[in-house]
Amino acid sequence: MKLTLGFSPCPNDTFIFDALIHHKIDTGGLEFDVAYHDVETLNQKAFRGELDITKLSYHAFAYAAKDYALLDAGSALGFGVGPLLICKDEQIAQRLKDMLAAGEPLSVTDTTLKIGIPGKYTTANFLLGLAFPGLQNKVELVFSDIESSLLDGTIDLGLIIHENRFTYQDKGLHKIVDLGDYWERTTSCPIPLGGIVIKRRLDEAVQLKVNELIRQSVQFAFANPKSGIDYIRAHAQEMEESVMYKHIELYVNKYSEDLGVTGRAAIQQMFDKAVNLDLIPQTNTPLFLTK
Repeated sequence: MKLTLGFSPCPNDTFIFDALIHHKIDTGGLEFDVAYHDVETLNQKAFRGELDITKLSYHAFAYAAKDYALLDAGSALGFGVGPLLICKDEQIAQRLKDMLAAGEPLSVTDTTLKIGIPGKYTTANFLLGLAFPGLQNKVELVFSDIESSLLDGTIDLGLIIHENRFTYQDKGLHKIVDLGDYWERTTSCPIPLGGIVIKRRLDEAVQLKVNELIRQSVQFAFANPKSGIDYIRAHAQEMEESVMYKHIELYVNKYSEDLGVTGRAAIQQMFDKAVNLDLIPQTNTPLFLTK
């Protein structure tokens, strides 16, 4: 049986799926037709039901839950892994940082600042809305273009994810806030960034088998961390090996192997908070794969 599978070319995803798609584990007759896309493209594909299994942001999952169930394996959750809000102008960075710390509303001038975001339905944009609801002048960019857009003055603020969090300082850019840290301080939960979902119309046995195979693929990667280095490097935006492995260490952890009670609770809290703030629609569909 062949299934379509979508995930990003970022090191955390290629690290997770290397053993699965390259048959380093026994897939029990399942084959996977892989599509590599940035997270917002994957979000949109999920809305259209184009892939059998896909990575997507937890924000987007709220709009796709009727068609997809969340797997316990393959997720990106953790502490200290959140998106960063950055800018080129150090004075603007300090002013916004001080306002957030003091709980003060933004000035009229600040609300006109143009922000580059990696997609409307990304968890990063959801967290930005929690911290700075007044920042609404947004432009959607591919995540890898945000730093360069800040440097050339196309945007005033940038919301960065993935390996860009390791490179922005080298380019003279300044952090305003780590939105993951903001989430952690206000909830005491790990931050849910992205998960792996599977079409509900597939047989339950297939859904459970895919979940188990992804779990085994993560376990293989942990046991053999250099096994997929050529594959990971071939798809990474940042080619330096040390940066790739910093990225993997940040986003791949015990929650990638299995969400567990804590991971599921963090995701449920994010959904409940977002519904209460009218950031996502209410859904009565169970979020998680039934074991």
